[in-house]
Order: sequence, then structure tokens, then C-alpha cells
Amino acid sequence: MGAVGTILVLCSMVIAMPTVHGIDESPQAVEKWFEELGRMKEKVTKIHFYLHDTVNGNNISAVEVAGANITSQTPTANFGSVYVVDDPLTVGPELNSTILGRAQGMYAYAGIQEVDIQISWNFVFTSGKYNGSTLSVLAQDPIFHTYREMPIVGGSGVFRLARGIATAQTYSVNITSLNAVLEFHVIVIHY
Repeated sequence: MGAVGTILVLCSMVIAMPTVHGIDESPQAVEKWFEELGRMKEKVTKIHFYLHDTVNGNNISAVEVAGANITSQTPTANFGSVYVVDDPLTVGPELNSTILGRAQGMYAYAGIQEVDIQISWNFVFTSGKYNGSTLSVLAQDPIFHTYREMPIVGGSGVFRLARGIATAQTYSVNITSLNAVLEFHVIVIHY
């Protein structure tokens, strides 16, 4: 199939995709939504879930895609490593718990003296009442702190114009495999 054929297939797939819980995402509908924004009331939504970051073993969901030549020689032994993630978000701490969605994006070890991760994620909800909606996180994650506050900087679907805070804590970590489960409490304001 040539480039034109591929583009036509992709366009037909996009056209066939359903709207998010009845939310029309076309440019005209989004413009109309913004015109009505002044009459809308803000809502506060709280969401609780667990993120499973699996870097070793079965069902890997985080893959190292870059690292500097000197990474292993830095005080933290991982400064400069970059991972791309597609981590499951679940209702409970067990991986076989009901899946709410995925954390998709990347993180980079950005601390040279302390293990500190720079995160750029989208929480992509794939089931339940937020199905098809996203929340965007851009944050620092000093992983050895008990609680880490991460800003929610935007969203889509039912979370249009979202802003808020995600509080994370490490629920469990396997020191051998480095696989971890993080617990999140998210509070967002949106329309």
C-alpha cells in the first residue's frame, strides 16, 4: 500500500472512531463548547488508582530508550536514562485488578545527586465514566520522598481545561527487578 492508501485508511479509521461519552470532539463542537464556557460551572473530581511500572520480567510496560555513556558512573547510577511508558492504571494494587486506563509518555532520570525523575505522562482512561478522556501530568518525582505532588496541567474529553494535583506514593517496589506500583490520589477542577 502506498502513502496515499495509508493516509486514506488512517483517515477512515479516525472518521469511524466514536465520540467520548457523547462528547463531540470535532473542531466545530469544541468551538461551540468554548462559546458556552462562560455559562458552565467548574466541577471537582477525585480519582484514586494504582500505576504499575514494569521494567523487568513479564508484561514490561516501561522501556529504556536512551542513556548517556556516563550514566552508570553518576552518583545515582541512572542520571540521563530515559524511559517510554505505557503503564496500566488499576482500581486496586494488584495487576489483575480492574484496568481504568494507561499512563503513557516518558520519564527521565534528571537528578544527579538524588534519584529524581522528570515525568511527562498522559493518564489515558479506557474504561468507566472517564473512558476516552485524558489528564496530562508534567512533574518532578523525587521517588524516595513519601509523598510526591504532581501538577495536572490539562486534559481532554470530560477533563477539558483540567487543572489539579496528583499525589503519588510508592505502594510497593521490588528491589531486584525495580518494578514498582505507585498509588495515586488525583483531584482536578474541570468543566
